[in-house]
Amino acid sequence: MSAAVPPPPAVVTGADPARTPDEHRGRHGEVLTDAALAFLGELHHRFTPRRDELLVRRAERRAEIARTGTLDFPPSTAHVREGAWRVAPAPEALRDRRVEITGPVDRRMTVNALNSGARVWLADFEDASAPTWGNMVGGQINLMDAHRRRIDFTAPGGRRYELRPDEELATVVVRPRGWHLDERHLRVGDRAVPGALADFGLYFFHNARLLLETGRGPYFYLPKLESHLEARLWNDVFVFAQDYCGIPQGSVRATVLIETITAAFEMEEILHELRDHASGLNAGRWDYLFSIVKNFRDAGERFVLPDRDAVTMTAPFMRAYTELLVRTCHRRGAHAIGGMSAFIPDRRDPRANERAFAKVRADKDREAGDGFDGSWVAHPDLVPVARASFDAVLGSRPHQKDRLREDVRVTAADLLAVDSLEAVPTREGLVGAVRVGVRYIEAWLRGQGAVAIFGLMEDAATAEISRSQIRQWVDAGVVLDTGEEVTPELVRSLAAEDLADIRAGLGEEAYAAGRWRQAHDLLLRVALDEDFAEFLTLPAYELLD
Repeated sequence: MSAAVPPPPAVVTGADPARTPDEHRGRHGEVLTDAALAFLGELHHRFTPRRDELLVRRAERRAEIARTGTLDFPPSTAHVREGAWRVAPAPEALRDRRVEITGPVDRRMTVNALNSGARVWLADFEDASAPTWGNMVGGQINLMDAHRRRIDFTAPGGRRYELRPDEELATVVVRPRGWHLDERHLRVGDRAVPGALADFGLYFFHNARLLLETGRGPYFYLPKLESHLEARLWNDVFVFAQDYCGIPQGSVRATVLIETITAAFEMEEILHELRDHASGLNAGRWDYLFSIVKNFRDAGERFVLPDRDAVTMTAPFMRAYTELLVRTCHRRGAHAIGGMSAFIPDRRDPRANERAFAKVRADKDREAGDGFDGSWVAHPDLVPVARASFDAVLGSRPHQKDRLREDVRVTAADLLAVDSLEAVPTREGLVGAVRVGVRYIEAWLRGQGAVAIFGLMEDAATAEISRSQIRQWVDAGVVLDTGEEVTPELVRSLAAEDLADIRAGLGEEAYAAGRWRQAHDLLLRVALDEDFAEFLTLPAYELLD
């Protein structure tokens, strides 16, 4: 009997070493070893066909939502929701998660996040990172260096960043790309390796054993899941990877972002699928709003969202979502992690700084009071603000999982009550969507995934809200507070005015050095084309160098 032929390893194609950041020049071989590429080949061979099937299921479910205009908790999994089970206990490094800082995996952010005083750093290969080849491989190098305590960074002005030697560093939790994105530079045969498997596989292969030896482990945030079947796929990836690398089952821990409306109806089932590897759920508020608009964009007036700024976490349907998340997590022994406060401080403007602090403080006070065990911030200066909110509730306790929130009763109608908002779309909101969308996409095309725009830290999720709301308002024929109807012509006119303002403000040389016309054109394409792109990053990826 002949031995099974192993699948071919992944191969690197189309990557330009000249585009690698200087600090990583010549180091790709440390990440893209023959053994690591063989591991990626195995992951691709075993799991990409199932990934493809699940993407087809997403499209089928979206078509069903468009047909029925509703969602409900699935009857076929009622036994999971009604059963008595709990997730595996949290490892020591993830017991206390009261403040988590998020950001891309560039070298300066890596050092600053680890030094920030936050309990956890979400090292983000997804929405906060533009997936250039240099960013993706460079991020892996940065994490390898960080875990081996050999990372530092010198800024252009000469300021040096290095790890604090005598203080506890934040625990790293890596967010790989979502299932929908491929990594075109890594291929097996004629197929690109899914970005999720590439990001997970390289990080796990190079760091899992070392992390376990130092008292931590390979921990992950899982983005954009739309069903418990997608969680099941991740769980099978974890089981295989642990066996392949010879580390104990259950070493992996995963926190799932509940950032799609379909996943909100399957929180219990998602935790159940991952129960040997689950550590919590996170309220990914910005992508959650995008998902509502995307799925119900043609379901009538009652699903039309007002201006993004008007949809706060106190909106009834958002309260239903977050309170159900806390109840679900604590019932199953998992952490409930709150969402991102996008406000960022301005050290040059004390008044603006205090306004940002006050908004973050109110947001984190609400989350801690509702029962969350921790929350996200986007800037090191906000770590003490968020920590104070959770310290006031938790004291010396690592979490508040004993607070079961049995008072919470959430129905399908509660989660879908978008029409409970009294706010209406405004011209200012439409202008803001255009301006944020263009500025974010332009930065993304230049390789930046986390961008400060108008006092907020924007990532791909907020750009998705901008373009999907434009599309929804056009399709619904929304009439703004000025009496204007939102039409493609109005959107194009506002975008043209904004592009002219950008050009005048920057000057010809700076304007030409950017990618403003491409960003303008792409925003209009993903907002107004008849075929609504599932994610703006899919067509945008084709424009990356």
